[in-house]
Amino acid sequence: MEKIGFIGLGRMGRPMASNLRKKGFELVVYDVNPEPVRVLEALGARAANGVAGIAQASDVVITMLPSSIEVESTVLSADGVLANSRPGQIVMDMSTVEPQTTDRLAAAAAARGLTVVDAPVGRLAAHADRGESLFMVGASEADFRRVLPLLQAMGTTIHHCGKVGSGIRTKLVNNYLAIVSCQLNAEALALSQRFGLDLPKTLEVLYGTTATNGQLRVNWPNKVLAGDTTPGFTIDLAHKDLSIILAASQTAKVPAPVGAAAREVFTAARARGHGGADFSSIVDAFCEMAGVEKPRLPAGWKPPT
Repeated sequence: MEKIGFIGLGRMGRPMASNLRKKGFELVVYDVNPEPVRVLEALGARAANGVAGIAQASDVVITMLPSSIEVESTVLSADGVLANSRPGQIVMDMSTVEPQTTDRLAAAAAARGLTVVDAPVGRLAAHADRGESLFMVGASEADFRRVLPLLQAMGTTIHHCGKVGSGIRTKLVNNYLAIVSCQLNAEALALSQRFGLDLPKTLEVLYGTTATNGQLRVNWPNKVLAGDTTPGFTIDLAHKDLSIILAASQTAKVPAPVGAAAREVFTAARARGHGGADFSSIVDAFCEMAGVEKPRLPAGWKPPT
């Protein structure tokens, strides 16, 4: 069995790494925060002495980091993954980054005899906890077969989207819809609140028409509408992703006016102190702006089946 290195044990990375270890993979881990490293050590993983230690001890190096800046620094810096690598290794980046970052990693790795897989994650942190993540994978056929057992240990749905770079580009399309859907939901529910409508009845109607969406039906009743704004995916990260999406759309010469408008609302939400809250709580920020009561469901409410 191959030795796996995992860099980045945040809200998504820690459960993903934990599931790898629980499925029996030999795991070496590193994070700038020592607390999640200790959690993984308790599961039988080994703590590495920094990024160099991960690269030297692993056959496949996984990165799950906040942004392009951290990914490029971790992989491409003078003391990073590639500087301590050997031919035949795979770097599998699972972060949400600019497509150009993935392209740069792939070119730099190829120059050293390594390959890159981009496998960003779909679904929520709760899915990662349960080992039910979805992965959008960009890789050669050979590399995809090699990393498939790892992905199967961390998730239940795996899509091979094409060559390297296609995974992150698919993720941006997915996140565009997911984040903009949150903004549309926020506007609609703020209007519902202003009208004085009954929230359970309004949702019952919406769930029965083509107006519904996954955020409104799956995520929101368990998060913001239940009064839980603890972050699975923050407003700050949603804003970051929208910024990446808009930059990528400009590069591709595809207009994205709805995305641009949504980002401005997320910018305003961050300015009001909501940046660290779950991105479903964009409805709370928007209702504050509109001067209406935040929507909340009665305790124990369940969506109609």
